[in-house]
Order: sequence, then C-alpha cells, then structure tokens
Amino acid sequence: MKVLVINAGSSSLKYQLLDTNSQEVLAKGLCERIGIDGKFTYKAPGKPTVDAADVAMPTHAEAIQAVLAALVDPLGGVISSMSEIDAVGHRVVHGGETFARSVRIDDRVMAALEENVPLAPLHNPANITGIKACTAVMGPGVPQVAVFDTAFHQTMPPVAYVYPLPYEYYQQDKVRRYGFHGTSHRYVTHRAADMLGKPIEALKLISCHLGNGSSIAAVSGGKSVDTSMGFTPLAGLPMGTRSGDLDAGVLEYLMSRHGMDIKEMVSVLNKKSGVLGVSGVSSDFRDLCAARDSGNDRVALALDMFNYGVKKYIGAYAAAMGGVDAIIFTAGVGENDADQRMAIASGLEFMGVKMDPDANAIRGKEAIISAIDSKVKVLLIPTNEELMIALDTAELA
Repeated sequence: MKVLVINAGSSSLKYQLLDTNSQEVLAKGLCERIGIDGKFTYKAPGKPTVDAADVAMPTHAEAIQAVLAALVDPLGGVISSMSEIDAVGHRVVHGGETFARSVRIDDRVMAALEENVPLAPLHNPANITGIKACTAVMGPGVPQVAVFDTAFHQTMPPVAYVYPLPYEYYQQDKVRRYGFHGTSHRYVTHRAADMLGKPIEALKLISCHLGNGSSIAAVSGGKSVDTSMGFTPLAGLPMGTRSGDLDAGVLEYLMSRHGMDIKEMVSVLNKKSGVLGVSGVSSDFRDLCAARDSGNDRVALALDMFNYGVKKYIGAYAAAMGGVDAIIFTAGVGENDADQRMAIASGLEFMGVKMDPDANAIRGKEAIISAIDSKVKVLLIPTNEELMIALDTAELA
C-alpha cells in the first residue's frame, strides 16, 4: 500500500510517500512559508531534486496540489497517477482524552479534533487544516487517518497523569498530564523488543527521545506508564529553548519584577529558556558541544544540566516500574551524540548499566551500545514516526 504521510504546521507541510509493504520512502519533502512567498522541496531516490522558491501556495490546499504534482511528474515523479495513493496519514498533535489510538477520520473525528483545539491551540488547527486540504484536493474517497502524539500515553494510570491541583480543574477543564512524542516512543520501544528478541509484554523500557524537544517515557509491557512532558510540551527536561520543570512561584516573581504579562512569560519559557537560556549561545546541541570544547563554562553547565535531567528521569522511571530491562536513545541528540549518551549513562552502573565505548561510537544506526555483560541493555534506535504513521494508516484504511 502507498501511503502519503502529512505533518501540517501553521505555515508548513512536511510529507513522505511510503510503500508500507517494503517500508521504503518513495519521496519526501517540505512546503514552507505557506501563505507568504512559498518554498517547495522534493526528493526521491534517483530522481531530480526540486528546491524552488516563490512557489504560489496561498493555502495548504495549494501546497497539497504542489506535492501531488511532484509525485506524478513525468520526469521526477514516483507514481503514474494520484489514484496510486491508497490513503493519507496525518500527524495530529493532541487527541486529549478522546483518542487512545489512531483512528480513521470521519465527521465525528473532525468534530472531536475541533473540541480539542483549546488543548493545543498552536498545533491542532494546523493539523485540521491539513486534513481539510487533503479532502479538498484528493476528494472524500481517499481514506485519511489521524495518528496522535498523545495517544500512546493514554495508558498512564491516574497516579501518573493527575496533577495535585483542585480536582475540579481536571474534571471541568481536562488539566492533566498528556505527554507527547508518543508515536516516536511507541516505534522505538517496539523496535527494542525486536532487537532484544523478547515480547514487548515482558519488558520494562525507558525511552529517551532527546533533541531540541525532549521527553522520556516509562514503558512497561508495551504501555506508557509515565512520561516527562505534561499538559503541554513545556514540561520535563530542559530542552533547546524550553525551560522544562520549574517552580511555578518563579513565574509570579519574575512577572512582578520585570512587568511581564502571562503571554510574555510563556514566551520566555518556550523560546528563550532551556540550554539556550543557560548557555547564552545556541539551542542547537551541535553548536553547544563545539563551544564547550572551546572552554565555554556556561555552555558546559547547560549540557551538564540536560544530561543530569535525563539521568534523574531514568532513575525515577526505573523506580516507578520496579526495574528496567533496557534504556533507549533516539531523536537528534540521542541518535547522533555519543558523548552525550556516555555522559548520561555514566553513574548508572549501580542499576546495572555498563556501556561499551566502542559500540557507542556510532551515529544514527540501530545498535546495542552497552557492554555484553551489562544487566540493563542500552540501545540506539533511530526513530521513524513517519513509518509508524504509515503503518497505522495502512491498518485502518
């Protein structure tokens, strides 16, 4: 089955066309600056690459049309007609408590997505726009499936997701821990079970999705039982520009001291904090590692804080699950930075972690990077959210 995977943002649209039988990426690219001056990229193995500016894409519908035109182009295309696309899978950020799994999109689902907009006002409207654009361009006869970032974490018990606030805020306003990166955590934990040759139902796993946005998940028996992100993706670890967990009293103090309103404060927490805020240099971990190696102490502190935060969550989740069989590193930092992985694993020997420096000296490849005699296995698994979305879509279409 050929599945078109769409990840729509407010002014962008990422896409991949995958063959779910071979799990091959046939083509991929990005539509940027939708509604402004339009930039379109397209890549397919063995075909001419397209990298075009000033492409007329006033709305997401025109962006979808540009994608389809590239896919069927006689010179660079990978399919002969649009009819070869069997289904479309959409990444949707927030499913609230409504969706605990991926679903085929119908009017009922669209109504529920609209109801969940207040939980993700920056992301869900863009996801909805992408779905509507696909329907407008491809017609209602092409099956569409929604795959939610939050769905995997709907197996968390109340002790993990209820906040210690007046309970009516949960009952009336749905304020609770939701968690994100669920599609990534689900993919890598299932791959881990395959690599270890054990049923996922028998494993206790800690998945570390580490990048500009980072989250940790405790996965017991294939089900998420806790995760570091919360009501929003702001919670948990210090990230590229996000603060992570913070004493809420700090907000009142700083707002009063600097005359900030809540919007200004939230902007600081989301866009000016994390490793960028501490280092004063960059939110890109590659830049930070280079600056640290040049002797920048603030950068070193920012990286140490990040690694310390990951280590604390690993310890906490091992305790919460009553043990751990394997720790997984994934996403940009987790997949590509051997030094960061080693720094995080260092000091975890007491719980049975023993790294193999030679095995760890790789980038972006599936591998067991712990020593042969390590009681707790450590795995590097490149995430593949698009493939997970495509497989879910093929199953439901």
